[in-house]
Amino acid sequence: MIHNTNDNRPVVLITGSARRIGAAIAHTLHKAGMRICIHYRHSQDQALELCEALNQNQGDSAYCVQGDLCDPGDIERIAKQVLNKFQRLDALVNNASEFYPTPIGELDSAQFDDLIASNLKGPAFLIQQLVPALRTQHGCIVNISDIHARVPNTQHSIYCAAKAGLEGLSRGLALELAPQIRVNTIAPGAILWPENQDSLDAVTAKKILDSIALKRLGNENDIAAAALFLIRDAHYITGQVLNVDGGRR
Repeated sequence: MIHNTNDNRPVVLITGSARRIGAAIAHTLHKAGMRICIHYRHSQDQALELCEALNQNQGDSAYCVQGDLCDPGDIERIAKQVLNKFQRLDALVNNASEFYPTPIGELDSAQFDDLIASNLKGPAFLIQQLVPALRTQHGCIVNISDIHARVPNTQHSIYCAAKAGLEGLSRGLALELAPQIRVNTIAPGAILWPENQDSLDAVTAKKILDSIALKRLGNENDIAAAALFLIRDAHYITGQVLNVDGGRR
């Protein structure tokens, strides 16, 4: 089924949007009147549940697309499916990411390739596929980085390097794709504890909270609000990194 081409509601593709921060961004942008492409890799049940909820709230406004952003063939297919479905794209949010420790001495090639592909290579090649559609709509790209792109996180050097690369890609593309496409980055701070709570002891958690000026964690909605601002309201902002970190030192 192809959507009505007379529907002028903006279309946004959000990678990794079945759960957590990605899902919060989807809800926020949808509430603001945008149509949402929910990308997922493994989280099919959550993606379909989110899609159904959004479509119940507002008909013909959400669509799921599955794919591995580490696979060039999947990237091309994802782009084609989204454009065939909606016939337009107004914004791309590169949120999908892999995150795990890679201590030097234990690092292997597969981990290196996975972290670079999911956090840098995948976004770059997805952008390349979607630039023509975004240019037509004078759209925008929002890349989700991490404050650890600039403030190292011990035993996560490859992840940090990949996110630093994503920020460099964003700044370069902001120049290359101007004036038709804006490109910005959101760098979250302490928003959610890792899903494996056992990996974060109480001492480490307290140390993190003590380093935050606002003395609390943020939440998914803080990132979603920043994404909405950059997509809908920041018409004269490009090439910037917006730290959403509560004033973390």
